[in-house]
Amino acid sequence: MENKGKSFFAKTSKGKKVFVGLSGGVDSSVSAVLLKNQGYDVTGVFIKVWQPEFVKCDWREDRLDAMRICAKLDIPFKDLDLEEEYKKQVFDYMIEEYKNGRTPNPDVMCNKAIKFGGFLKFALDNGADYVATGHYARSVEREFPISNFQFSKKEFSNSQELENRFELLAGKDENKDQSYFLWTLTQDQLKHILFPVGHLEKLEVRKLAKKYDLLTAEKKDSQGLCFVGMVEMKDFLKRFLPEKKGDVLNEKGEIIGYHDGAFYYTFGQRHGFIITEKTPDEKPYFVIDKNIEKNTITVSEKLREKNIFDKKEIEIENVNWISGKEPDLDKKYQARIRYRQPLQSCKIKRNSVLGCFNIIFDEPQKSVSFGQSVVFYDNEVCLGGGIIS
Repeated sequence: MENKGKSFFAKTSKGKKVFVGLSGGVDSSVSAVLLKNQGYDVTGVFIKVWQPEFVKCDWREDRLDAMRICAKLDIPFKDLDLEEEYKKQVFDYMIEEYKNGRTPNPDVMCNKAIKFGGFLKFALDNGADYVATGHYARSVEREFPISNFQFSKKEFSNSQELENRFELLAGKDENKDQSYFLWTLTQDQLKHILFPVGHLEKLEVRKLAKKYDLLTAEKKDSQGLCFVGMVEMKDFLKRFLPEKKGDVLNEKGEIIGYHDGAFYYTFGQRHGFIITEKTPDEKPYFVIDKNIEKNTITVSEKLREKNIFDKKEIEIENVNWISGKEPDLDKKYQARIRYRQPLQSCKIKRNSVLGCFNIIFDEPQKSVSFGQSVVFYDNEVCLGGGIIS
């Protein structure tokens, strides 16, 4: 028997109540249409998140567009204020990570704490069966042998004890797939989550929006973090992490310049610091190390020659397996260390001493940054992920 599974979006919908997170964009708008057409009892919810006063953000216009979509579809509209949760769990986390010299991933934290944290809790507390978002990802429910989560078709057909589990799959549109940002999801969450546009290409979503005469059909996709706005990250961070002048060192530990604060710089960065001890050829310098405690950064002219940041093995912590079970570590999987990076073949090894996992890639990985997410795949199935430590 072949275990194809069934899309959770395609389950019986009659009488099921779903709260759709309406951002005012085209993806969530089309999600609401598709759900209503399938017979769900749909309510639109606009989530208000925190932003600093000095940053321009179009949230009021987005909220108005969300309200108009609800009026067009004749569905209820609700506001959900998660400003406090967003400030603490997304923004403060981001600033603290930069302060400690790490590279945060606020999009992952927003999904974990807000969309599938506060929003999901709000929906369930108010009688909803599911929440839905416009993410380009898919969820499927399958049966697995209880004793052996990783199985062959033969093992599956001979198994007597089965259990239902939900798998997170990459979105059909490879250019828009957002499963990378959803690796923290659990079984308890996935059973209450729908991804109505995950099986579609972006172009198809736009066409559907035009078909149903939605005002968001031509609306541009939002870019980046709303609370940052259209400013450089360093200029934004300066408002929360005041400048702190420090030394720029060469590979010998000699002072050759100065900088504004070690926490502003990322590995491989080649600008934003001042070199006072010039070399005759004046080759560009790249950041190869930083010491947050001493407030120093170390730079080198030989970044490309030495492949300083190329790593075949990295250590990760805070690991989450979406299935609730550790995968078969004898198998090879794929992983990516940044959004939209082509999948890289790897092995996963448990580090019993440190209580974490080591990832061994077939090929060296460039620009590995502490604090970023590593996300694992078994072909189209997103297995989970962890944080580079």
